[in-house]
Amino acid sequence: MSAAPSPPAPERRPDPALLRRVALSSLLGTVIEYYDFLLYGTMAALAFGPLFFPGDDPLTGTIAAFGTLAAGYVARPLGGAVFGHFGDRLGRRSMLVLTMVLMGVASFLIGVLPTYGTVGVAAPVLLVLFRVVQGLAIGGEWAGATLMVVEHADPRRRGLWSGLMQMGSPLGFLLSTVAVALVSLLPRSAFLEWGWRLPFLFSAVLLAVGLYVRLSVTESPLFRRSAGEGRGGGDAGPPLARVLRRPRTLALACGVGIGPFALTALISTFMLTYATGIGYTTSQVMTGMVVTSLAGLVSIPLFSALSDRVGRRPVVLGGAAGAVVLAFPVYALVDTKAPALLVLGMTLGQIAQSAMYAPLGPLLSELFGTRVRYTGASLGYQLAALIGGGFTPLLAGGLLADRAGSTPLAVLAVGCGLVTALSIRHTGETRGRDLSEEDPVASTIPTAPAVEKGAEA
Repeated sequence: MSAAPSPPAPERRPDPALLRRVALSSLLGTVIEYYDFLLYGTMAALAFGPLFFPGDDPLTGTIAAFGTLAAGYVARPLGGAVFGHFGDRLGRRSMLVLTMVLMGVASFLIGVLPTYGTVGVAAPVLLVLFRVVQGLAIGGEWAGATLMVVEHADPRRRGLWSGLMQMGSPLGFLLSTVAVALVSLLPRSAFLEWGWRLPFLFSAVLLAVGLYVRLSVTESPLFRRSAGEGRGGGDAGPPLARVLRRPRTLALACGVGIGPFALTALISTFMLTYATGIGYTTSQVMTGMVVTSLAGLVSIPLFSALSDRVGRRPVVLGGAAGAVVLAFPVYALVDTKAPALLVLGMTLGQIAQSAMYAPLGPLLSELFGTRVRYTGASLGYQLAALIGGGFTPLLAGGLLADRAGSTPLAVLAVGCGLVTALSIRHTGETRGRDLSEEDPVASTIPTAPAVEKGAEA
């Protein structure tokens, strides 16, 4: 008979200096990844229609441009599965370096890409190809950056530290918005001729800075320990197969994330199209986007830290309720055509989105065991991004083409908020879970939090 497995070694308290360096690395990496990825969404609304999908109907060109936006989202789950597999087998750090390089190179190449008027149909084909590479890269980035922080952090402070890392999303969005706002000051002809390229070319500078910081961090201690003990190795099957053995866990992880991604698409990416279509200027909408990014910078770390105190479920559920209740008022404010009320409406939507989004880092990390955590968290997050963020602009564009006004958009926001509410309602509380456990047990975790082995009360 084989000997009984020995209990896991007690956790050592995290080194504060190391944890700060890991958090900074993850923050900068996330800023760069989201700058590049979200920059495309903004340019899809402003420039890619006439440049890469010319036609008689401007709205048709916009929908085609958002179609390439969706292509990036379709690639995200594939990137999550691929980078998740190797991240669970080889380590988090090496995959994070690779995803950053892929994203930076793809974005730079978009910046030098000839348009349809120069090379014909090859232009949109290459644009879609580079967008897919972006999707693959960001598919592996978020979970790896999150796990590096969560697996280094004190179990009582996972929300706080992951919240600091998740500030990278609004920071990246803010940076991309400011970059677009600056080049949008150019005359329209100059903007379409060469100005739109500058924010993409700036990716090369961000890539150099990000790699310098990311190469300075060490591998996750939980991964090193798990790999050294051989737990969850090749005999147990590929990480993806192990995650799919518990489809309910993966489905709930995906469902929880649909609401925040859909709301992001509606109040940021698609708001440019909708608001300018009813009479706002581009600069007025861009101002609203900057303000919502600043609101996210404040609200995301606050809601994430709050989830350490009250639990992940109450915070997410509160955000989902806010999305449902505020959907019609937000669009009513936008429809007034008053710039100040536009900004107010977008900010209210951002606060609801932040409450749903902020706890996702620790929540999804706590749903899966160490040797499948990268794969499981990536797939849950990226499938939610595909459904909530990738298809929402396409659906919203179709609704707008029917000239139905804002009511269907508000109904869409309500529906996605309800999906998140129902999903989190059926997900057990994960706060404080022992991350050395190997089984994904989202649906059976008791509400009362457990303190990770070796952590002080």
